[in-house]
Amino acid sequence: MTITVAIETPLQDDVRALVDALNAHLLPLSPVEFQFKMTVEEMAGDDTTVFIARDENGRAVGCGALKQHDAETGEIKRMFTLPSVRGKRVGSILLEAITGLARDKGMSRLVLETGVGPGFDAAWRLYERSGFTRCGALLDYPDSEHSAFYEKRLALAPAQ
Repeated sequence: MTITVAIETPLQDDVRALVDALNAHLLPLSPVEFQFKMTVEEMAGDDTTVFIARDENGRAVGCGALKQHDAETGEIKRMFTLPSVRGKRVGSILLEAITGLARDKGMSRLVLETGVGPGFDAAWRLYERSGFTRCGALLDYPDSEHSAFYEKRLALAPAQ
């Protein structure tokens, strides 16, 4: 399977369908008040860059976004891959692209919030294998038993 990842607008029908699948996947996993979703309209904001993974047929099979909070801090948002491509490194490819953009923008820290409990194990493995470590509550998220928080410090490129 060949996967390509590119920055795209989330305001496309197939991306909307992917985000709908993500929302449906998350719905039974955590109380609604502890699901911090961005709509596709919010994802299309100037502070957010959306990456879409597509298979060799051009089908959207995964997504992830980088939301810039300030010059140093970026947040990983809306990471998801379709069940049919799980285990094929699509999430890793998306996360590498997001991390690369954060470095290019000069950010020194990436953070994220994800859920706790059954259904989130694969996400935790992805983040931990990619160098993220658990941390305390961050940004404006409430500290709760329903959230796990991660951060990753990024090495800045040497000045030329």
